[in-house]
Amino acid sequence: SICRISGGRPEDALDVACGVEMLHAYSLIHDDLPCMDNDDLRRGKPTNHIVYGECVATLAGDVLQAEAFRSVLHVGVSESARLRCARLLADAVGMDGMCGGQYLDMIGEGKTLSADELDDINLRKTGALLAASCAMGTAAADGSREQEKAALQFGRLIGLAFQIRDDMLDVLSTSDELGKPVGSDREENKNTYMALLGPDACSREIRRLTDEAVALLRGAFRDTAFLEAFAEKLAERKN
Repeated sequence: SICRISGGRPEDALDVACGVEMLHAYSLIHDDLPCMDNDDLRRGKPTNHIVYGECVATLAGDVLQAEAFRSVLHVGVSESARLRCARLLADAVGMDGMCGGQYLDMIGEGKTLSADELDDINLRKTGALLAASCAMGTAAADGSREQEKAALQFGRLIGLAFQIRDDMLDVLSTSDELGKPVGSDREENKNTYMALLGPDACSREIRRLTDEAVALLRGAFRDTAFLEAFAEKLAERKN
């Protein structure tokens, strides 16, 4: 959708979107491993390492990360657009992005973190990939740098709102609704927005972030109805 409103053809962004989803799948497989979150369920089904073992799960994640970049670098757009997309994806997954956020999350276990520290972790872990996927839509369309920056910030805002909602659901939802175990954050004494702020303040922060994201979108693009509805759906999701 962002590719379309940036002046490109949605089909031009399909291989880019596949690359993002492969990278996302890799992150989930590794996140579920015993050395990380040690989860047995993902989307209501046994996690990869439960079915295939830790070695296969680790390799599956490694392969998906490499194939993600292959998909992006073979997309049928201009060379400059492909390179913009690859750079955005690399920034999202490296030390300043998802992997760095996971590291900060792990070393923060057992400590009480401030709201700013928690934001820094989650802007890397969840926000970075969402932000990159939005900006890559603009890059695939050869959109302007101003549009790319707006798309990147839109993704960061809805990514942070997504994580706060995730923390709420771990407390307020059920395993059947969520498709994975609930209550594990509290059991493992993890730093979460629910523990830091409580449910009412979390709801207000989700609303603030979503409204800011929608306003940013309207300022940079036209025909934003679909993405506005998407942001609202993320803010109110049940799973």
